[in-house]
Amino acid sequence: MAMKVTFVGVGAIGLPMALRIQQAGHAVTGVDVFGRARENAQMSGIDAVDAIGAAPAAEIVVVMVATPEHLATLVDEAVGGIVEGQTWIVMSTVGPASVREQGERLRAAGAHVVDAPVTGGVARAKTGQLVIFAAGEQADVDRVSPVLNAMGNVRVTGRQLGDGQSIKVVNQHLCSVHIVAAAEALNLAASLGLDPAAVLKLIETGAAGSWMLSDRGPRMVAGNDVEVTSAINIFVKDSGLVNAAASQCGADVPLLRIAHERYQQAADAGLGLRDDSRVIETWR
Repeated sequence: MAMKVTFVGVGAIGLPMALRIQQAGHAVTGVDVFGRARENAQMSGIDAVDAIGAAPAAEIVVVMVATPEHLATLVDEAVGGIVEGQTWIVMSTVGPASVREQGERLRAAGAHVVDAPVTGGVARAKTGQLVIFAAGEQADVDRVSPVLNAMGNVRVTGRQLGDGQSIKVVNQHLCSVHIVAAAEALNLAASLGLDPAAVLKLIETGAAGSWMLSDRGPRMVAGNDVEVTSAINIFVKDSGLVNAAASQCGADVPLLRIAHERYQQAADAGLGLRDDSRVIETWR
């Protein structure tokens, strides 16, 4: 059954996600505060507006904003309108505490809420092969399954809001560390007088390989002019969320803290809007 969907955040990863929903037969309206993002959505065939209040009435609201603060601002705007009966799918990486707080606000206003962060990046968003960590009341997850299935592989992780975000925290811990480890290793190769690109081809399919090494490694050795698919600032934010969640539960994450310092160092050097593979420049 076709559904009416408002998709908030049609940026680098949000737009291909919204397109997958539309291609599955649902009516999609994009929302984004950035004019360039709205223009890209329009050129791709998705109507886009600058605020959720300007979007037509929808059964489902998909949220793909950048930060917990953005989510809070969006909920501030939404609860002043009509959210009763809607189902909100929070797919942003905002941490367990944020999705619980804002989810309860939405529920108090009469909405249903599904906590469903994603992993897989822009490449898998384009092919509808994201991994989605969905948590919430089973009836709510079932209600939005046609939309979720259009974007990727749904893994139901629990019934409590925050369960999906908690798993994403673990996921982002590994992603944060793996990217920095790849950069350090390729810098080591260069320091040993080797060609990092040649070394990458030799090791990436062996025991030292990782998805991040194969995905980010070529961009690390390609130079500075690579396409931005995930910015340094995203990993400053995400590794910070992991560190905060670890502190709240008393987990020791020394490797994560080192990785966070590298992303922050890159951002401080003016690389915040560059691709996250450029964290390698902190070794130069």
